[in-house]
Amino acid sequence: MDRQEQLQRVLDCGIVSIIRASSGEQLVNVAKALYEGGIDVIEVTFTVPGVLDIISAVRDELGDKILLGAGTVLDTESARAAILAGAEFIVTPTVNEDVIKVCNRYSKAIMPGAFTPTEVLKAWEAGADIVKIFPADAVGPSYLKAIHGPMPQVRLLPTGGVNLDTLPAFVNAGACAVGLGSSLVEKKAVEEGNMDRIRDLASQYVELMKSVRTGG
Repeated sequence: MDRQEQLQRVLDCGIVSIIRASSGEQLVNVAKALYEGGIDVIEVTFTVPGVLDIISAVRDELGDKILLGAGTVLDTESARAAILAGAEFIVTPTVNEDVIKVCNRYSKAIMPGAFTPTEVLKAWEAGADIVKIFPADAVGPSYLKAIHGPMPQVRLLPTGGVNLDTLPAFVNAGACAVGLGSSLVEKKAVEEGNMDRIRDLASQYVELMKSVRTGG
C-alpha cells in the first residue's frame, strides 16, 4: 500500500482509533473489536509496553483489513522501528521534522501534532499528510475553523476532547478526520475485557461520522 492509499483510508474512515493501555495483553482483541465495529484505522501508542510486539501481532492477526499505525512517536529511532514492525502511518504529539523525513523516506503517512498556527504550517511545509491538532479539547471546534481560514489546504485531525457529543462540531469546523482515544477505547472496558462495549462504541462513532458527513 503506497502513501496515497494510506492517506485515503484515513480520510475515508474519518476516525483514527487510538489504543492506550498499561498492558498490551488484550490490545490485539481491542483492535479486532474496533475493526468489527467498522473502524479500520488503528493507532497503537508507544506508551504501551511492548508496543512493537503488539504492532506485529495486530498486523499478523488482521493484515490489510486495517490500516495500522504507531502513535506518540517522539524520535526517528522509534518511527523506523515501528515501520519495520508493520506500522503504515506514524503519529507524533509534536512537530519533529526528522520524523517527518523518515516517514517520507519510507513512504508512510505522517500525522505530526501541532497547536499554534505557526506549528501547523511548519508541519505541513515539512511534508505532513495530516496535521493533528492536539490537545483539541483546550481550544474546541471553533479553533479548527479559525485555522482553516488562512490555511484551507491543510488537513486537520483534532485529537483530545472528541466524543459522541462534540464530533459533529469538529467535522463541521473542517476536520478531515478525528482522533479518538479514551472516549472510544474505554479504560474500564479494556481492563474488563469487554470487547462488546468497544465494538458497540465503534459502531456508534462510524454511524455518527456517516450521518454528519452526509448532512444528517
